[in-house]
Amino acid sequence: MSKLLVTAVGPATSVQDGGRYGAQRYGLTPGGAVDRLALACANCLVGNPLFAAAIEVGPLNAGFVAREGKVRVALSGAERNVEVAGHPLPFNESYTLNDGDTLTLAAARGGTFSYLAIEGGVKGEPMLGSLAVNARAGLGSPFPRPLQVGDALDVDAVKPSAERRVQLPALSGDPIRVVMGPQDDEFGEAKDLFLESEWKISATSDRMGYRLEGPTITHLHGHNIVSDGTVNGSVQVPGNGQPIVLMPDRGTTGGYPKIATVISADLGRFAQIFAGRGFRFRAVTVAEAQAEARAMAELLRTLPDRVREVRDADITDALQNANIAGSAVNAFDSET
Repeated sequence: MSKLLVTAVGPATSVQDGGRYGAQRYGLTPGGAVDRLALACANCLVGNPLFAAAIEVGPLNAGFVAREGKVRVALSGAERNVEVAGHPLPFNESYTLNDGDTLTLAAARGGTFSYLAIEGGVKGEPMLGSLAVNARAGLGSPFPRPLQVGDALDVDAVKPSAERRVQLPALSGDPIRVVMGPQDDEFGEAKDLFLESEWKISATSDRMGYRLEGPTITHLHGHNIVSDGTVNGSVQVPGNGQPIVLMPDRGTTGGYPKIATVISADLGRFAQIFAGRGFRFRAVTVAEAQAEARAMAELLRTLPDRVREVRDADITDALQNANIAGSAVNAFDSET
């Protein structure tokens, strides 16, 4: 068994998987990865179940070193510069680290979270069926907190097989789609303001909720309601009129009116919007949201079919860099 040692890390990097389910009636949120498609992609590349535990890397730099043997990894999600011994690595492609190799991840660009999957998955003791870290609840394994420098993850020995890559559909830059409600009748004309305005993600956002910056959304009857259930993507509007989109570490109930809900198919794309970037919402029907959810489920189901083996990089690079044909010559002319 090998190890992956954490050598550099920001405050928002933790072990996450598909989440823990069946305990919301006790007030425990499912948690898990904020971008499930990116998690599934990284896991697929190293032969893991799609929602196996991986490292959710936050927007800042990170570094890892392989110890006691080789470690196969793959990265997906928000792109960033990635290097091993000064050589850049591509995204959505697996790579095998040799013992002592250091994997260096720069800050994310064009997104927020990247997913580092490890062949064989992260080793730990499941808590209510999941390794996902929920720091507020003190849950998660092998560490019930964000990763820290010096943490070591036990990993399986690398199996002899070719590296793999996957081609994903390009991310849409369209507005984030929402279904209005369930308390949109508490906002009157402010519903139009919500849909017609540009919003930005606040730097104070976290895995519990993304705070939005934009115009003030006013309530018709005050900002308190009888607490009811929430879901990932619920858009609560507290007393200050600045909406909060609930994320995987949300509470299971809340007492602020919810003007809308981000559709499940757009949650990962929404989670990747970085602080300060402008975006808009667009309302869709429940039927449209259901159709998009089915399309996302089909993409996840067929993800393994998109995986291809990587050709021998050394031979390919050598052929591409070599001038095989050279200049045209005449075999009977000694001057050419």
